[in-house]
Amino acid sequence: MTELIIVALLASFAMLVAWLWQQHTKNAGIVDVVWAFGMMLAGPYYAFSGSAPLGLQCALAALTFIWFLRLGWHLLKRFKGKHEDGRYQTMRKAMSSHESLGFFVFFQLQTGFIWVLSLPFWAVAQNTSPNLVAISSGLLLALIALWGESTADQQLAEFRAQPENKGRSCRQGWWRYSRHPNYFFEWLHWFSYPLLGWGSEYQIQLWLAPLVMFAFLYFFTGIPYTERQALLSRGEDYRHYQQTTSAFFPWWPRNKQA
Repeated sequence: MTELIIVALLASFAMLVAWLWQQHTKNAGIVDVVWAFGMMLAGPYYAFSGSAPLGLQCALAALTFIWFLRLGWHLLKRFKGKHEDGRYQTMRKAMSSHESLGFFVFFQLQTGFIWVLSLPFWAVAQNTSPNLVAISSGLLLALIALWGESTADQQLAEFRAQPENKGRSCRQGWWRYSRHPNYFFEWLHWFSYPLLGWGSEYQIQLWLAPLVMFAFLYFFTGIPYTERQALLSRGEDYRHYQQTTSAFFPWWPRNKQA
C-alpha cells in the first residue's frame, strides 16, 4: 500500500503549489484543474503498480488518463482568461481576513478528495482474476459516458457562444432532457470501476464508487450549488427550466410552455 501514501504526498504537494499560485493571482479556480489532472495521473500510477494482469492494467490506465485528461482540459479552458468563479469569490468574502489560511485548508481538503476518489483505481489494480466480459462492459460504458459528457459540454459551449442566449438556459441536445447531463454522464462513468474490478476481493466495495459520486453530485458539490448560481444569474428563465426539465436523469420534458 506504499502507492497510497505516495499519491497522498504528491497530491498534497501539488495542492500546496496551487495554493501559492492563487495567493499571487487571487483566482482559486486553479484547484479544480489540479484536482482533475491529479486524478488523471493517479489512475495510471495505481494501474501499473498493482498486481492485475497487464491487459487490465492498460485498460485501467487508459480509462482514467483519457477521462480525466478531457475533464482537466475542459476545466483549464474554462479557467483561463476568466475572473474567479463566483463560488470562490463568495468563499473569499466569507473568510475575510482569514482567506489565506482558509484557502490553504480548502486546497489541502482537495488532496483528500483525490486520495479517496482514486481508491477505486487502486482497488481495480489489485484484481488478479478479471472477468473479460465485465471488463468489456465497463470500457463500453466508459465510452458511452465519455461521448455523452463531451457532447453535453460542447452543446452548452455552443449555446453560450451566442450573444442572444445571455441570461437564458440551454435547452438544446442533452440539456433538453436533463438540467445537468454532464453530471449524469460523470456519474455513469463511475460504474466502469466495479465492472473492471469484477472478481477481485474488492468487487463489493467498488460499488460504493458510483453511490458516493451520486451523493456528491446530487446533494453536495454538484447540483445544489449550480442551481443556486443559475437562479441568481438567470432568474425566471431557470425557474421555468426547473419546472419542465429533469434535474439529473435524462427524461422527456414536462409539457409547460414558457
